[in-house]
Amino acid sequence: MKFVIDHFNINVLDLDKSLLFYEKALGLKEERRTNAPDGSFIIVFLRDEASSMKLELTWLKAMDRPYDLGDEEFHIAFRTHDFDAAYELHKNMDCICYENKEMGIYFINDPDGYWLEILPVR
Repeated sequence: MKFVIDHFNINVLDLDKSLLFYEKALGLKEERRTNAPDGSFIIVFLRDEASSMKLELTWLKAMDRPYDLGDEEFHIAFRTHDFDAAYELHKNMDCICYENKEMGIYFINDPDGYWLEILPVR
């Protein structure tokens, strides 16, 4: 039996702000969206141009405070062929939250505080 990762979900407080961030910072584009008939939630799937993996953003109308991310010991990793240009973009966006120059990686924060690891293609 084989399994393939389809998507990863995160909940977001401000959907529009998150959509702008993910497009600008990582080039992710909206693939599809589901709006609850009663307006209680919106689910948006984002994709890059190269893989089948999707990032699912869920907005809940009833959520009125930032999400508790615990100890922030989880992250999503992204690889790029143009690591230096990505670093400059993220530096200009002021979203770099941690660098490990020895390992040649860094992390950025999305608007809700989720950590996103940026790796060069090796």
